[in-house]
Amino acid sequence: MSPGPVRRETWFMSILAPGFKPSPYWWEAAEPLARDNPLPAETEVAVVGGGYAGLSAALTLRRLGHDVTVLDAERIGWGASSRNGGMVSGGLKVARGDLATRYGDARAMEIMKACGGSFPFIEETIAREGIEADYQRVGRFVGAWTPRHFAMLERSAPRIAEMSGLPTAMVPRSGQRAFIGSDHYHGGMHAQATGSLHPGKYARGLAAAAERAGATLVDDTRVHGIVREGAGFAVATGRGLLRARQVLTATNGYSTGGPNPWLARRLVPLASYIIATEELPAAQIARLFPAQRMISDTKLVLNYFRPSPDGRRVLWGGRASFSQESAEQAAPRLHATMCEVFPELADVKITHAWTGNVAFTFDHLPHIGVQDGVHYAAGCQGSGVAMATWLGHQVALKIAGAANEKFALDDLPFPTRPFYSGDPWFLPIVGNWYKLRDRIERMAA
Repeated sequence: MSPGPVRRETWFMSILAPGFKPSPYWWEAAEPLARDNPLPAETEVAVVGGGYAGLSAALTLRRLGHDVTVLDAERIGWGASSRNGGMVSGGLKVARGDLATRYGDARAMEIMKACGGSFPFIEETIAREGIEADYQRVGRFVGAWTPRHFAMLERSAPRIAEMSGLPTAMVPRSGQRAFIGSDHYHGGMHAQATGSLHPGKYARGLAAAAERAGATLVDDTRVHGIVREGAGFAVATGRGLLRARQVLTATNGYSTGGPNPWLARRLVPLASYIIATEELPAAQIARLFPAQRMISDTKLVLNYFRPSPDGRRVLWGGRASFSQESAEQAAPRLHATMCEVFPELADVKITHAWTGNVAFTFDHLPHIGVQDGVHYAAGCQGSGVAMATWLGHQVALKIAGAANEKFALDDLPFPTRPFYSGDPWFLPIVGNWYKLRDRIERMAA
């Protein structure tokens, strides 16, 4: 933990490894490629956003014989798709919510199963396309922050098992060392419907699959506006005009200030921060992460952490800040929190720190749909590896008119809040309240 008398800057420098980089650890092996493809004059479907959702949609559309162009303001896969924790789950957060209260039992189960379909779909996609992304089905341990949280997990475990089709099991505190090398939590839940992958390699592999199928991927092309033009659309970009019969916006956590203000008003972008440690002995990693499981907890200001795919580093992520901060500024808090869970890592140094935006919705559900003729897929609640891939596929089926049945997340009511424009000015207030609640609940436990 951070020593109080020492200035924060001095202490931060002391935990940096030689050669520290304020960039994703994942980019060491799979930095997003730079493409110099020209912007075409027209396309059948224009996809705005070159992350998992946009690439998955492009792949499905090409498999169905449709011409498609994917545009990204940066490099394809530059955003959260190559920056996330690489934890692959099938909508576990959705199953822990209050859907039955809002929609009734039958409709709630339809929604949960629609979310649960994301997990087998990404496994099928990786296998079908031969994507080398270090994928393993390893399961997840969700640590209970308090005994009350343990009871909450226990109530949700049967729903998660039914939704995912894979077992869940409650783990008492006395047995949690078989799942995590720490006594920090009050037991937890083990859910088998979780895998791990290298997100940078997956983003590259999905992009390569879309290109092999015939999609056009265009980098460094910021979209400024989407306007109706006859039976189609005119997509105004920094590199000129692109005419398209249909448009999909798949910008998720990077929607604020983009070409679809209606969508931006319904998404709350939030920075998620991750650090990577220096290499550690393989035996130590195996002790901290038995069976290389993914781990998260039930705090409102949650932590999520895992071993690197090669089993040599700890990758630790969380909502370290609710204000605009750099990865370097947030890294000391992540390191301190990591050491609260794993005290033996107090002297371990950081080699990388980075951040990327996720997107939450006001109803805590993912969404696909159409507004003013423009399709959208967004709102993965910070669990977008499988979900974004799945939403992209589903919205592509809708665009192509190829869906066999209505998708339960399609055209659900998509709420916003009065006077909200997509700029989440309230996050520091909410974040501080969440932190206080976490402290109070822990003290009461």
